[in-house]
Amino acid sequence: MSNITKCLFPRSRYYGKFTPENLIFNANLQEFSHRVSIISSLETGGKISSREAYLQIAELWQQLERSKVDLLR
Repeated sequence: MSNITKCLFPRSRYYGKFTPENLIFNANLQEFSHRVSIISSLETGGKISSREAYLQIAELWQQLERSKVDLLR
């Protein structure tokens, strides 16, 4: 992974109990966190409204919850 990619898309190791489900959920959680950070930055910079940021984050949260439910089946 190049330095710019590491900077733009940071990842951290998973330290919990290893199962494929836990590893996948951790990756989904990191992606959620990264996207929320981008949305927050866009809202802070005035590129999107607070309402739009809220709606996008709410949708991401729903996706994360669905992924958790799917992994627990």
